[in-house]
Amino acid sequence: MPVLELQNISKHFGAIHALSDVSLAIEPGEVVGLMGDNGAGKSTLVKIIAGNFRPTHGQMRLEGRDIVLHKPVEARQHGIEIVHQDLALCDNLTAAANVFLGREVRKGLGPLQVLDYGAMYKRAGELFKELKSETRPRDLVKQMSGGQRQAVAIARTRLSDAKIVLMDEPTAAISVRQVAEVLNLIRQLRDQGIAVVLISHRMPDVFSVADRVIVMRRGRKVADRQIAASSPEEVTGLITGAIEQVH
Repeated sequence: MPVLELQNISKHFGAIHALSDVSLAIEPGEVVGLMGDNGAGKSTLVKIIAGNFRPTHGQMRLEGRDIVLHKPVEARQHGIEIVHQDLALCDNLTAAANVFLGREVRKGLGPLQVLDYGAMYKRAGELFKELKSETRPRDLVKQMSGGQRQAVAIARTRLSDAKIVLMDEPTAAISVRQVAEVLNLIRQLRDQGIAVVLISHRMPDVFSVADRVIVMRRGRKVADRQIAASSPEEVTGLITGAIEQVH
């Protein structure tokens, strides 16, 4: 059973049709690359999945059940997590503090509760170990590489029982070595049965780590292809419009 299904999702902003009848299905533990030029509708589609926007029409199903999301916190409650391009990390805090930001562990009774730093450091360390990351719970984020920052943002998605992780341009503006780290983090999520939607402009990354690629153009889905049955040249042609829609 697909973990996520979208059926005929459309989104209109007045006269602007940002999305038109987009349907797709994503299986548990599948990595799907979402590609398209600027303005193709990728961000709007992801914001609908993440609960930022309500679709104008269309239906979303999670594990076979119809769901309607009114805000991002509801998406998170359903196991849909997002790693934003800017990562939304606090540079002056430790890795562990960022992982638990807004979801801090406390100990004590009633009004006498205090933050349980020991528990947070321990759990953060376990999450980094699961992700095979060298990031340490007590490290300050401002001293981290781009790859380590991604590890912190991804570890945050593992606090809850995530079913889908949406990743927005995770390898933009980082070094080649750090790109390899981030792609390994995505593989770790996949190996734990978590579906990943990878929004990216970087063709080598998508073809390295994704099982499937979905191409958007002018608000429509123009292709949904197994990576093994496609090529960077075909995807480039679909993005630019040089190749017409394929299925």
